[in-house]
Amino acid sequence: MMNGTGAGPAALQPQAPGPLQVLVLWADDSSPNLGVRALGRGTAALVRRVWPDAAITFVNYGHGSPHLPMGRLRSLVREQVTGRRGMQKWLSGFDLVIDTRSGDSFADIYGLKRHSIMTAVAACVRRAGIPLVLGPQTVGPFNSKRGRLLARGSLSSAKVLMVRDAESADASARLGRAVDVQSTDVVFAMEVPQVEKSRDVILNISGLLWNPNPHVDFRSYRDIVTRLHDGLLAQGRQLTLLAHVLDPYPGVGTQQPTSKDNDVPAIREFMNSAQSQAEVLIPKDLDEVRAAVASGNVVIGSRMHACLNALSVGTPAIPLAYSRKFEPLLRDLGWQHTVDLRDTSTDPVAAVLHQLGADAMAGDLAALSENAQRLLLRAEQALRSLS
Repeated sequence: MMNGTGAGPAALQPQAPGPLQVLVLWADDSSPNLGVRALGRGTAALVRRVWPDAAITFVNYGHGSPHLPMGRLRSLVREQVTGRRGMQKWLSGFDLVIDTRSGDSFADIYGLKRHSIMTAVAACVRRAGIPLVLGPQTVGPFNSKRGRLLARGSLSSAKVLMVRDAESADASARLGRAVDVQSTDVVFAMEVPQVEKSRDVILNISGLLWNPNPHVDFRSYRDIVTRLHDGLLAQGRQLTLLAHVLDPYPGVGTQQPTSKDNDVPAIREFMNSAQSQAEVLIPKDLDEVRAAVASGNVVIGSRMHACLNALSVGTPAIPLAYSRKFEPLLRDLGWQHTVDLRDTSTDPVAAVLHQLGADAMAGDLAALSENAQRLLLRAEQALRSLS
């Protein structure tokens, strides 16, 4: 893996003696959502291409700071008035803030409350006078006037705006802010595990889609999973079922994934209803899931980061897309193997089985890796030029 080729020292230097202090918002290294962990570790890896000794602090739901009351918008507003928690002083102690928006939450499709809180935290960073970088992420969609208004505020406050696909660049431009960097997902900045191939088809079942949700009909999704399972077995494939959002850990906050977003109960329910004999893989952490997908011949993923983890370690992946964040990102990498669950004109199961029978995926992996590193270099160079 290319580790960056930026020349010369970074322009941004620490305020105080010691390493650069970097705050990463809305990602962490302990979330039950392994996609959030990938976002956290990938962002840290990107930062350390520029500042190898950087000290990185993560703040996210369930991984907070006593100085930053981010659970409710009212609490943030109160802290700005009273200063009782010392939020502004705490923020001022960082040299750089990278706002990830959880990769796909710079939008109003997950609700205005989430969008409002993330926007308010970014505004607090701006008031502290610390450079704010919107890291590589999806921008949009925005389906409400208030959602677009909040988005314009965040876009105007960012010193550097990075997106991970061309469609996000277009969405930002429509809101009045041209992007500074069109890059890709930071998962491609992480080290690649060296693992022997020991599994065939790895199927990630999503708890989000297994239950009623605003993206796809959950009954249709359950039928697709069942028919995929049966069709793969009929073709003589060996099948592993993979969770990518796990049981919440004891003691985590209420903002962590609920049982409806948790892949583990969905997989257990499917195993019982289908009387399946497939291997079930519930990884304990990010290292284990990356090693697992590296061990497979192919991953079929309902979670985008299950697919991105696979592609970043050299395993072909067929994404089962449920929102616009999937296809533009993968298309920009030259990966044309996405199956859109929202497209009612085609049978997703037939489309997946067709992709499995094609020869193009293996040949496209090398080009994808080159494209990912080329696009990541843009983000690295933008960080290096910060002052």
